[in-house]
Amino acid sequence: MPSTELRDLRVLLRHRDECVRIRTRVRNALQSVALAHGIRRRAGLWSRAGHAALTSLPLAPHAADRRSELQTLHAELTTHIADLDQRISAQARERPQACRLMTHPGVGPITALATEVFLGDPARFADAKALASYVGMIPSEYSSGPRQRLGKLTKQGNRFLRFLWCEAALQAVRRDRDADPALPRFYRRKLHQKGVGKARVAVGRKLGIRLWILLRDQIDYAEFCRRAPSHPTAS
Repeated sequence: MPSTELRDLRVLLRHRDECVRIRTRVRNALQSVALAHGIRRRAGLWSRAGHAALTSLPLAPHAADRRSELQTLHAELTTHIADLDQRISAQARERPQACRLMTHPGVGPITALATEVFLGDPARFADAKALASYVGMIPSEYSSGPRQRLGKLTKQGNRFLRFLWCEAALQAVRRDRDADPALPRFYRRKLHQKGVGKARVAVGRKLGIRLWILLRDQIDYAEFCRRAPSHPTAS
């Protein structure tokens, strides 16, 4: 049973996730308004210039009210999410396990704290397969006699951790690839073999297993790399 502290930290992390999802829906609505009037700025729509371009659109009264309310809601959500990010970062810096996880390339405070508080005691997982099963990152199996067929992910585990691990892994692969060359090599191999979607899941699963090893063995990323030959998930 998780402690009261861990349960409360889970609430903090889930609350941020919910706010981000709401903001995404607001952004999609505003992007639709912009696209309908020939404005194609994508992420640039959230800049000062993009905001001004959206505000200047000549809309009918009700449509203009909707645009204004959506812009106000977007600004409020962005401010609130920034505040939640600071609170999560402060909590992560105070926790030795989260700090240990942040030594891995691509892993920031949100992924580190979420991994610690949602996994709990790493010793409760017998092996990497048990961990992947818990998070829902193993394919479903269809067996008939001696034949074994693997299907889509079960997705019965922690959706939040699946998302964070995949995002952090892509960060490590694309932006921090010089700090961890093994992970980009693995990703490129899976990309060639399986395509984008499955490669993303595979590299996210590998990162999650690495983070579990850091927690289980009480080591940082540098020590993990020194022990890499003894860890089949290291490369």
